[in-house]
Amino acid sequence: MLVGEGIPVNYVPIAIFAIISFVFGLVTLTVGQLVRPSNSYHAKLTVYESGATVFSDARVKIPMRYYVIAMLFVIFDIEVIFLYPWAIVYDTLGIIGLVEMTVFIAVLLVGYVYAWKKGALEWDDPDR
Repeated sequence: MLVGEGIPVNYVPIAIFAIISFVFGLVTLTVGQLVRPSNSYHAKLTVYESGATVFSDARVKIPMRYYVIAMLFVIFDIEVIFLYPWAIVYDTLGIIGLVEMTVFIAVLLVGYVYAWKKGALEWDDPDR
């Protein structure tokens, strides 16, 4: 089942696909370089951000509150990801699956209440 220097036969189509993809990328970039117009002028080379001229430094400090809210969103999004397969196989899991999911939801609920009491879900700036 080996071809040449020890390449398994099953990997030959993958290698061919990778080579074709690489060559396609090179050909596409080369044709684009040759076909597109390249007349640069000052207004075209100026820096812009989202179509508007830059008026300040892009490196601003983002409040930690935004990161906390994003992490809470990810945590509760993962909860939904775990709930869906559990709901699909609920009949086969029985009472043990129900107890395990109840404990899982209870732990997440305790975390949610803790975050709520600490003010992590408040979007407005508390200093205003």
